[in-house]
Amino acid sequence: MPHFFYIARCSDGSLYAGTCVDLAAREARHNDGRGAKYTRSRRPVIIIYHEEFSTLSEARKREALIKTWSRERKEGLIAGVSL
Repeated sequence: MPHFFYIARCSDGSLYAGTCVDLAAREARHNDGRGAKYTRSRRPVIIIYHEEFSTLSEARKREALIKTWSRERKEGLIAGVSL
């Protein structure tokens, strides 16, 4: 079963990074208010970027790395531009 690292854009323009096994279900959970506490007051949430991994560990390592990046660098990743 594949695991995903994803970046979602919240209604206030902020970015949220996370991991899951089903992107559509995860987006629905965020938008139902059952996702992360951070996104509950920032709905709707749209997953705008994702990467697929074979293990949850790999996806979480990628999430941890990208959470250390600046917003500018994350926006570059989303846009397909390396900074």
